[in-house]
Amino acid sequence: MLKIGSFQFSSRLFLGTGKYPNFDIQKQAVDVSETEVLTFSVRRMNIYDAKQPNFLEKIEVENYKFLPNTAGAKDAEEAVRIAKLANASGLCDMVKVEVIGCQKTLLPDPVETLKATEILLNEGYTVLPYTSDDVVLARKLEELGAHAIMPGASPIGSGQGIINPLNLQFIIEQARVPVIVDAGIGSPADAAFAMELGADGVLLNTAVSGAGDPGKMAEAMKLAIQSGRLGYEAGRIEKKAYANPSSPTEGISSGS
Repeated sequence: MLKIGSFQFSSRLFLGTGKYPNFDIQKQAVDVSETEVLTFSVRRMNIYDAKQPNFLEKIEVENYKFLPNTAGAKDAEEAVRIAKLANASGLCDMVKVEVIGCQKTLLPDPVETLKATEILLNEGYTVLPYTSDDVVLARKLEELGAHAIMPGASPIGSGQGIINPLNLQFIIEQARVPVIVDAGIGSPADAAFAMELGADGVLLNTAVSGAGDPGKMAEAMKLAIQSGRLGYEAGRIEKKAYANPSSPTEGISSGS
């Protein structure tokens, strides 16, 4: 069971709702993924423009918890304002703090992320900050009281998978709150690897919505995350430099 703040989840897959070809495919992917947490950019909500389509029109919203993100925020002040808009809409069980510091790489701004996290925590939000794979920054966010840490595997939407497993493992080992790997996951193998490293969950969007068959990919990601978690809990064998026979030879007759 995954526990984040006051929430408990059976599924360790967090699924984004954006960039699907249409709402029917979006619903199919959401259904087959068996996710319990849906993420979205607050800027896509029709609180900005009532003429825009409801991006959750096919989703039975009462069946899910929502993790709105503050994508588009350039500083802490803007991130806090966006989070409050999501809270006012009623779709804000938790909030993902996302403050981008570089528009080319879409890497987060560490200073403004810390500021926004602290402000929202003081106002009673359940806060999950999106960060780079900076080990020290992850620790500082936890020390502030963040309810989970969300380090990126690689740049947002890149599909490069986990490019720095060592740093990610360091973050996981030191964390006393859940670590949700976010951004850059491209394949089920990437998702399974994240879980085998000890991550508590994986957040996906583009890897599913941009797949040739989003429904099949959502199911593949679900199974990969479950498999990776089981493998981590089981404990893999130690890597050795030389062969080690799998069949015992002790007590076997030499045949002479």
